[in-house]
Amino acid sequence: MSEVPDRPPGVRGSTRLAGVIGWPVEHSLSPAIHNAAFAALGMDWAYVPLAVPPTRLAQAIAGLPALGFAGANVTMPHKTEAAGLVDTTSADARSLRAVNTIVVGADEISGHNTDAQGFERFLREDAGFDPAGRSALVFGAGGAARACALALARAGIASLAVAVREPSRADDLPSVLDGFGASLTVVSLDEAGQMASDLIVNATPLGVHGESLPLPAVGPGVMAVDLLYRPSVTPFQTAAREAGATAFGGLGLLLRQAALSFELWTGQAPPLPVMSAAALGELAGAGPPPEA
Repeated sequence: MSEVPDRPPGVRGSTRLAGVIGWPVEHSLSPAIHNAAFAALGMDWAYVPLAVPPTRLAQAIAGLPALGFAGANVTMPHKTEAAGLVDTTSADARSLRAVNTIVVGADEISGHNTDAQGFERFLREDAGFDPAGRSALVFGAGGAARACALALARAGIASLAVAVREPSRADDLPSVLDGFGASLTVVSLDEAGQMASDLIVNATPLGVHGESLPLPAVGPGVMAVDLLYRPSVTPFQTAAREAGATAFGGLGLLLRQAALSFELWTGQAPPLPVMSAAALGELAGAGPPPEA
């Protein structure tokens, strides 16, 4: 494990600022991840949590330039609304109708979404999984699930099944996958237990408090990814591993999307080993997960 460097001595008038906008935001790992990266590269930057209630989001984003922020991450529950409050959006942000990264430029505030690209990088570079020509089952149809679906379609997935409680929640998925050639099937949670797939992704909050999912039959050669990173081991991961599958938690995606945000703000390659060590250190000292 890489050593996490000491933080800079303090915030000065010359310090560039970035932060994470959310409500609540006190459990975010992002300050630890980004401040460790800034310190490792000797950068006079600081990253702070910004607790913004939904009624104040427009004011918060509009105020970023005046406060000297170079950018910000956006987390729950603000990603969708933020897409309508920036001056321009990236292709992924438009496709997903969600912004998780804001860049403050000289003349405009731009919105980006690094989740899809982050998930694709995680699968290829960390998990060693090539989606091309394979099948996938994704639990959930929220923002994280849509980002995973876009990443998989872009990487050449042949068939994608999405398991939801209410079929209407998946109504916008066809537009996200349009033009990629992946077949899409929407199933109930009960039906998901019969969907054999090469890749299974939990993009729901189920598991935060020990809940289980109707995992289909899995075995060696199957990849299971739980996007939750608290707790570090979920019932979903445990069941997949006990059946012989390879299982990952959500820390890899968190780090990959954070690294892309770091690049957008600074123009520098992020020190991923340092960022990972900071996240693991923060998780090791964390209390119980927040209420869903």
